[in-house]
Amino acid sequence: MPVDPSAYVAPTARVHPDAVIGPQTRVGEFVVVEQDVVIGAGCLLEPYVLVKRWTTIGDRNEFSAGVILGTDPLDKNFTGERSYLIIGNGNKIREHWTISRGTAPESKTIVGNDNFVMTSGHIAHNCIVGSNIVVASCSLLAGYVEVEDQAFISGGVVVHQFSKIGRLAMIAGNVRVNSDVPPFFMYSDFNIAAKGLNLVGLKRAGFKLAEVSALKAAYKLLFRSNLKLEDALARIEAEVPTPHTLHLVEFVRSSKRGICRE
Repeated sequence: MPVDPSAYVAPTARVHPDAVIGPQTRVGEFVVVEQDVVIGAGCLLEPYVLVKRWTTIGDRNEFSAGVILGTDPLDKNFTGERSYLIIGNGNKIREHWTISRGTAPESKTIVGNDNFVMTSGHIAHNCIVGSNIVVASCSLLAGYVEVEDQAFISGGVVVHQFSKIGRLAMIAGNVRVNSDVPPFFMYSDFNIAAKGLNLVGLKRAGFKLAEVSALKAAYKLLFRSNLKLEDALARIEAEVPTPHTLHLVEFVRSSKRGICRE
């Protein structure tokens, strides 16, 4: 059966006969689930959630009232053809968020696992959002944005399309992200600027003192040495080569929009 016998569907909910609802999932009042939707086990859909066509949701996700998943992309190039939204496991998405599916036919918007997304915002078409990320209220991620694992995006942040946010980056509130954001550091100002290491995030993630010291040295070489960018990256590789600093180097070298500065 498309709806598992152990799932609960409220009397006022509307679930398409072809939709799949997994074990122990609870579908609240006035929820709408369209066709070509798969929802895994142990999920909670509070009242007035809308899950649109071609959305796949994993297990143990919680969606608060007013969340809309799989919306048509806000893109003039969208032609209405099939594309997807894929959501992993263990995410908590609070009230009044919209997440769009991809723009190009067969393309995807992807959200990973164990993310905490607070109220009232948008994840646009073709975003790739990793795992264990916090996104605070009223933030907006434009199309094709990538966010690596364990990043922290504070309230009111706006992220320009095609920008990339690195692992364990922490962005202060009301920041405009208009360039790529290297991992492991803190950022603030209206136009995003680096402000040192994300020490709290690194500590919570279990980084050892030697690892933090290497990142501190890398930060100084990258932002304060007055070296040309490639020279600074070469110095990091030569002087403080750790898995984390090498990930930083790879992130910067792969940047297409250019990285923000101090």
